[in-house]
Amino acid sequence: MMKHRMTEPPHFEDVTLSAPVSESPAVEPLLLEVSDVVNSTLDLDASLSRVAELVRKVIDYEIFAIFLLNPKTQELFPRFQIGYPASLAETLQIKVGQGVIGQAAEKREAVLVRDVRGDQNYVHGVPNVGSELAIPLIVKKRVIGVIDIEAREANYFTEEHARLLTLVASRMAVAIENARLHTRTSRQARSLLLLNEISREMTSILNLDQLLAQIAELLKRLIDYQMFSILLVDPSGNKLQHRYTQRFGKDVRLKHDIPLGRGLVGYAAQQRIAVVVPDVKSEPRYVLVNPETRSEMCVPLVYKDKVIGVIDLEHTRKGYFTEDHKRTMVTLAAQVAVSIENARLYEQLERQERRLERELGLAHELQLRLLPAQCPILDNLEMAAKFVPARAIGGDLYDFLPYTLSRLGIAIGDVSGKGAAAALYAALVSGIIRSHAAAEPSPEEMLTVVNFGLNERPIDAQFVALIYAVWDDRARQLHVANSGLPRPIRVHHGHVSTMQLTGMPLGLFSDAQAEEHTFQADPGDLFVFFSDGIPDARSRDGAAFGHTRIEEIILSCKDDSAQVVVDRIFHAVSEHAAGAEPFDDQSVVALRVKEGSNLL
Repeated sequence: MMKHRMTEPPHFEDVTLSAPVSESPAVEPLLLEVSDVVNSTLDLDASLSRVAELVRKVIDYEIFAIFLLNPKTQELFPRFQIGYPASLAETLQIKVGQGVIGQAAEKREAVLVRDVRGDQNYVHGVPNVGSELAIPLIVKKRVIGVIDIEAREANYFTEEHARLLTLVASRMAVAIENARLHTRTSRQARSLLLLNEISREMTSILNLDQLLAQIAELLKRLIDYQMFSILLVDPSGNKLQHRYTQRFGKDVRLKHDIPLGRGLVGYAAQQRIAVVVPDVKSEPRYVLVNPETRSEMCVPLVYKDKVIGVIDLEHTRKGYFTEDHKRTMVTLAAQVAVSIENARLYEQLERQERRLERELGLAHELQLRLLPAQCPILDNLEMAAKFVPARAIGGDLYDFLPYTLSRLGIAIGDVSGKGAAAALYAALVSGIIRSHAAAEPSPEEMLTVVNFGLNERPIDAQFVALIYAVWDDRARQLHVANSGLPRPIRVHHGHVSTMQLTGMPLGLFSDAQAEEHTFQADPGDLFVFFSDGIPDARSRDGAAFGHTRIEEIILSCKDDSAQVVVDRIFHAVSEHAAGAEPFDDQSVVALRVKEGSNLL
């Protein structure tokens, strides 16, 4: 039944190739076929399987294995085997120098044991073995593995088998190394592509909880872990808190914190190094949390030279995590740390924005309450006013201040800038005006008082353009002074004209002067005051609304009420802007002298 039987007594023998290949007529065709196989594919599994079939043609073995060397642990493990029990194939590891296989790797020579029962170094693995032949796989003077064949009968293998298998091994070694290099390169290329894809996906998620769940899902594409956790350093910087955890595909909540330096996770964070433990049961630093865990990998998350957390991977299989896994995770951890910090920063900004929106909402409501609730009602004058800030709050203002003897003070102003700072400055201006209105100053006096008050408490780059007018309802006279606002428009007897009122803004120069003018009004006359946000309003293509268009609108509604005038101006400005961002705060105050009014 068995081929190449021998009757020599059992002994342990180191074999070197001493006969030429031509001694056996089967050698040359076999080597050609082996060369053809190893040169035709870079698929390691396919090569090993095909070579095993070819060797069987000349050596009728029962048990065949190719062991590869782990250079780091100096252990050999079966990469391909025929005839091994499944449990043995999964767990067998042989140290260099141990048994027949280890001796072949250590001596770098073929080792033939004709009868294993008489050899003390034999490692019992497959039951009922009689003889064994081990041949080292050597590439560039470096052992990368061992070919091992075994038979049930003693004295089964010969020196001819050893020479033949040595020749096969010389060709197989190069093929194995090339295939491993190809596999490693392909795996690295796939990993890099996947890492790039994962990085892109992670950077698009700004919700922290969603991000952590997505990291767990994306990481599965790279490493088929069973247990996963991301722990983040708490604000005190002294402990790690579980932020997201998965166990066998299910989300779980873990609330216990881990001090820095405690356990594998704490050690990785404290020492800022990735930790891979093949067997946690023999690791003194391991803290039992999951009884199923056998191997664990912990990788610190470092952002701007500061540890912000740890990724923890666990598996029930001993020695599951490899150096490739470690390199991949260290590479990925840098991007994970950036994505987590971005998400945390975004969440912080969101909280700040929500708080700011609430504060701006309150400020907007307060500013509206500082404006007159409604326009005063006079015998000979109707009024309308409107203010639209460019932002939630703005720097325009208007006010009506009652004087005695049927007179009314009217203020409209535009503070430099926009937003909260402009709104506060406008409130300051309004306060100064109201505090002095009781003295019933003339327009020129009021502007002087406001300028003095602002220069007493100067604020860099802040000033106000202000028109102040006093309407005498009995005499139908308007007394007006301007300090920097656009010149108002008047409709008198159906004709539109620009009121030649100019002056310097207040708050810049202590000696600013404003000239006061008096206008006698007739029934039907219209006065329109506005801030520069109206003529300066921009369309999408950058065109300004312009002073001329305001005059045209006012002329078109010269016989309409003051409210209609205000509404049409704002409507036209809105249509002109057509969705463009507001350029500036916008305010309009219109005064219409009532028809049929009489002088008293």
